[in-house]
Amino acid sequence: MLWLSEIMLQHHELETFAALQGEVRKAATNGELFFRMDVKPPYPDTPENWQDRLEATFTAALDAN
Repeated sequence: MLWLSEIMLQHHELETFAALQGEVRKAATNGELFFRMDVKPPYPDTPENWQDRLEATFTAALDAN
């Protein structure tokens, strides 16, 4: 299971929501099947619908595999 906090802890270099989406996409293509969002991303460009967007990113990457 992939946790959002785990991605953020492993990738301190991330500075934008778009970069976070890229890491979520990579994790989905590396065999993760489940994704949980346990923290809100602290980036200044984090949109209000961040949960929907990250879930869509993860699901689209899974579907592409």
